[in-house]
Amino acid sequence: MTKALLLKLGTALSLAALITACSEDGAPPAHAEPAPLSTPRPVAADLPPGDGFDFYVLSLSWSPSYCRAEDAGANPQQCAEDRDFGFVVHGLWPQYESGYPEFCPSREPERVPWQLGRKYIDIVPSMGLIGHQWRKHGSCSGLSQADYFRVLRAARDRVVIPASFKLQNLPLEIDAPDAEGAFVSANPGMVAEGIAISCKRGLLREVRICMTPTLDFRACRAVDRAGCTIDKLEVPEPD
Repeated sequence: MTKALLLKLGTALSLAALITACSEDGAPPAHAEPAPLSTPRPVAADLPPGDGFDFYVLSLSWSPSYCRAEDAGANPQQCAEDRDFGFVVHGLWPQYESGYPEFCPSREPERVPWQLGRKYIDIVPSMGLIGHQWRKHGSCSGLSQADYFRVLRAARDRVVIPASFKLQNLPLEIDAPDAEGAFVSANPGMVAEGIAISCKRGLLREVRICMTPTLDFRACRAVDRAGCTIDKLEVPEPD
């Protein structure tokens, strides 16, 4: 069914080719630099009625902020003492220009099997989060579970993390606009209107990056306007 939902982009390789390139044996590391901009990209066009969307938001969560804020309620798969995560993928969210779909009907199962989810634990560090993201957001992508998570990894691999957020430079204090600017500078094609910082209780919590269905960076002014703009956000190091 998925193949019927995908179109070839010009003479570029189809999503099936990208999926093969990102299979378990050949998957790039979680923090690899993105492939060159000329590389063929997955296409989520020609979706059936009700399943269409305008763009994705890739949400990168700063794991130490989550672990500190949630404290005893934090997921141990993500926040155990030996889990020194920096940015992890909170989700890849289909969006409309105004609003977003969620919990869409799907022929796919609600649960994500371990055999599939384990391939993404390095960037989405708990099976609970993997399952929730599929049910709430992935079900609205028009893709199968396997294809959705492979596109999720491809989206993550397109983003370069600025040097200021590397673990050796922590802890860090940064103004929200400067955090956005660091990502824009590190990622050619990203624009200030296409990224938003999420903060809570003085902590930088997430970086939200807008992408087309073919994973180009794009502006998304509604998402940008909802972002945090305060100064002196704390970016803690892993405990």
